[in-house]
Amino acid sequence: MCQPQTSSHPAPGVPELTRRLAEVLTQRQASLACAESCTGGLIAAACTDLPGSSRWFERGFVTYSNAAKTELLGVPAGLIAQHGAVSDAVVRAMARGALAQSHAQLALAVTGVAGPDGGSADKPVGTVWFGWASATGLQSQCCRFSGDRATVRACTVQHALAHLLELLTEDWV
Repeated sequence: MCQPQTSSHPAPGVPELTRRLAEVLTQRQASLACAESCTGGLIAAACTDLPGSSRWFERGFVTYSNAAKTELLGVPAGLIAQHGAVSDAVVRAMARGALAQSHAQLALAVTGVAGPDGGSADKPVGTVWFGWASATGLQSQCCRFSGDRATVRACTVQHALAHLLELLTEDWV
């Protein structure tokens, strides 16, 4: 299950979140890059499912392996070795790397354990780290989602986009 709702209104679905995000980014003449591990490109796919997304979606990096995180995003191998790929330090480096390796003004990054295996006592299946970066800020957050692999990945996409939209609404950038 995705993050619990704090209001009686259901959370908007990914198509609605993407539409709202497109409106805000287009208004601000800003663009987005994403760096994805556990979602394997689902965030980029959600963004590019919307016609006209080339106006606000700049690029996506699918960095599923540790080597890809290092080679494409500049995440230091030592950082991954020290903290693990599913960590605050690594998702922050992924978000900064996506920003640095693109022409976008905003970046989001995700890394997690989607399951059904690969979890540990410290990082059980459903653990996902999120990072959002701009020239003026960097935020990260950890969530734990329950459900099967498809559910964890779907919840990750929804949360990544919803929180980015929230940050933009709050003039974080």
